[in-house]
Formats: sequence, C-alpha cells, structure tokens
Amino acid sequence: MSVAGATIAGMHLEPGRVLHWNLHVGGHLSTSVPVRVVEHTAGGLLLWLSRGTPMWRADLPGGAHLRDVAPEERPEGGYPFRAGLWSSGHALIHQPAGAAHAVLWLFAPGWFPRARPRFRGWYVNLEHRTRRGDDVDVADHELDLLVAPDRTWRWKDEESFARMTGHPAHWTAEEAVAIRAEGERVARLAEAHAFPFDGTWCDFAPPRSWTAPPLPPRPVPRLPGGAERPADGNEEGELG
Repeated sequence: MSVAGATIAGMHLEPGRVLHWNLHVGGHLSTSVPVRVVEHTAGGLLLWLSRGTPMWRADLPGGAHLRDVAPEERPEGGYPFRAGLWSSGHALIHQPAGAAHAVLWLFAPGWFPRARPRFRGWYVNLEHRTRRGDDVDVADHELDLLVAPDRTWRWKDEESFARMTGHPAHWTAEEAVAIRAEGERVARLAEAHAFPFDGTWCDFAPPRSWTAPPLPPRPVPRLPGGAERPADGNEEGELG
C-alpha cells in the first residue's frame, strides 16, 4: 500500500513527519514516543511506531507502571523520566477523526527492515486525544480490546477499568458507560470485517529511508489541564 500525503484545512503533512505520541494515565504522562506520519486525511491520522525508537518513560520505583499507582499517591509534579527504547513491537496507529478510540495494527518485532512484516492482530485503545502542534496527547481510558487476525475479539483490563471508574482523575460512572459503548461499536466493526478490520494496511511496510526518530526533548509530566478528559469526542487541534 502506498504512502501518500494529505492536505487538511490547507495544511500539507508530508509522510515521514515526526510527531510525539504522548500517553497519559490519570492526568500524568506515562510514555512519550516519536512516531512518523503515514497518512493524514479527513478520516483521521495514521502513524508508524517502530520498535527500537528512542522514547521517554515515567521512572517509578521498583519498575512499577503508572496505572498501578493511584493519582493521589503520586508526587505532585509527577515522576521523573528516563530515556529508553520502544520494545513492544512495530505498530500502525489509526486515530479516527472525532472518535474516542485508536486502532493499532501490531506487527511481530524484529522483521523491519530485513523482511516483510508479520501481522499479529489489532489492538483497540479507548482514549481521548488532544493535538497540540507536533504533540498528540492521549488520555488513556484503560479499557481496551484485542482483535485477532480472524476478527475474534475480547476485552482487556476490565477489572482495572472498573476500579478506576468514579475516581476524579479518571471518569465518572456515566462516562464509563460511554467508554464501553465506544468499544462495543468498534467490536461490531471487527465482527463485520469492516474497516479498519477488512485487511487494509495489514501488508504495510514503511520506506527503508525511515530511520528511528531522535529522542525528543524531555516532556512535561502532566496532561494539559491536569486530569483525564471525558469520553465524548476529541479535540482535533491543527498540527502546525
């Protein structure tokens, strides 16, 4: 499949442009990883995340994950960051315009650039996004879906999602219903083999000229506004 540029509101985003994919949990930044633009259309943004990309990660005692520490137990200014490498495999990230989810095509680690990709399935991340310049800020909604290549699917992290519901740093019980409903809508697409689960992009290979982006500047530890945003829609700020 070809990699083509797109014009959004008079602005052209060249393929290969580097953005910063910033994942926030409970109002604090967990990871910040450079990604490259594959395609930007009226339907949304498609990004490439390569295994081995330099990144920033919140440095918690004992190697704990931010999601396992209640927001009120975290330092006021957030945790310090340490540099590392993205080790979870290659992924295409589709962020549909105006939707409260993203769909990731997962590829086996280690194939690029020596061979063709080996597609492993899809990962549906339920989230709220805000775009600021070259930063794509993602407030994670914890509940996710795993979709196998045969389009069977299952929920992920239901227990922790229920535990977080009602906490002021996360979402209300009413918003939790909307978050789950968003996941159910995406699941119906998988069951119908409809886009993005129709086989599109499963054979994607990035240009060999796309080397790993450089480590970005050390990020700010908190999400702008200081808390997670509700599930009803996203702010599609311009990528200037």
